[in-house]
Amino acid sequence: MQPNTSAGIARRLIAVLFVAQCLGSAALIANIQVNPIIGARLGGSDAFAGVAGTLLLIGAAISAHVSGRFMQRFGRRPGLALGFGIGTGGMLLSGAGVVYGSFALFLLGVAIIGAARGAADQSRYAAADAMPPAQRARAISMVVFAGTIGAIAGPWLASSRGNLLGRLTSIPQAGTMWAGALLFGIACVLIITLLRPDPIALARRLAAPGEGTPQPNLPARSFGTILRQPAAQLALAAMVIGQATMVLVMSVTSLHMDHNHHGGDEISLVIMAHTIGMYGLSLVNGTVIDRLGRKVAIGIGVLALVSGSLIAPMSLLTPWLALALFLVGLGWNLCYVAGSTLLADMLAPAERSRTQGSVELIVNLTSASCNLSSGVILSQLGYATLAEIGALMALVPLLVLGLQWLLPAQRSRASRSNS
Repeated sequence: MQPNTSAGIARRLIAVLFVAQCLGSAALIANIQVNPIIGARLGGSDAFAGVAGTLLLIGAAISAHVSGRFMQRFGRRPGLALGFGIGTGGMLLSGAGVVYGSFALFLLGVAIIGAARGAADQSRYAAADAMPPAQRARAISMVVFAGTIGAIAGPWLASSRGNLLGRLTSIPQAGTMWAGALLFGIACVLIITLLRPDPIALARRLAAPGEGTPQPNLPARSFGTILRQPAAQLALAAMVIGQATMVLVMSVTSLHMDHNHHGGDEISLVIMAHTIGMYGLSLVNGTVIDRLGRKVAIGIGVLALVSGSLIAPMSLLTPWLALALFLVGLGWNLCYVAGSTLLADMLAPAERSRTQGSVELIVNLTSASCNLSSGVILSQLGYATLAEIGALMALVPLLVLGLQWLLPAQRSRASRSNS
């Protein structure tokens, strides 16, 4: 295959992944917006408001692991299409739960939607498969940028103006689910019909040994063997800790503001700033990561996470909180995209989907744990302590990088002294 032809195919594949991710992201964000309200109403108590969100994260964690293995065997196209198709069914089940007043049916649907998310999140790795190492971060950042479209379209779908199906049926929250089912269905059709050739097949054609990457014709390494590689350790630390810090601080900031008498418009402004940090600069960040390198970008991301976490409790002024949450979102994006790219760089095509699915399992389980613990920490220790915990956690990738630099240096000095 000629280089120009490969580049054209890669751009087309990434465009398909971008559109599908826009549709899926809008459906997911609309669902996430109404889940706490539906959970509290069907469960009969505000105590049940967070159950759906936790189930969604658990479903995503399990699905990420399973879908990674599925994609390794059958390809990205069947795996992503199955994920979006499952999402359609989950949305329909959740909508039925709302219509019939069944909390159990609603939660079953949410868990299935979580499974769809676990598969859809691997779209960024499919984008990386289609590109050579020098352009992988930009490809991943393009798919992550789709979250910006979802952040705008999702809340609109759940609003009174955008929820056409809800108005037609006089069941607004069910209408949001049915609109989500339609979007997932369209994404599924797009993947089936247009994601050709399969990104993994393209990755095999592009495969060339690089630093830390095994020869393509060698047997695939086990997950444990891969995790012993310094690049994999740093990538995992960046993604897991970036996600953990972001979820810990972000998930209770709106509640912290509500407790301190901020209005809904002020809270929305802060969450909007956070969303812009998470997704809005993704394309710029991708270029930065490709030019400065994965490790430098992770370092910048850690600095942003620590700064945002420390700034957040310093003032109750809305602009101050908006700046803090913007920095937390920006730090998450840099760690997430740079970590994903670093992981893709050091894996052979035969290892990618399975390993990436296992990493996503760890990331999502960590996210669920932080989501559950954030409320407890806030109520027992306060927002300032929670933010300080987030800042300390964010330093872990730098600790990993420092240890990786120190230990070889110590071994080198020891060998020189023994010789």
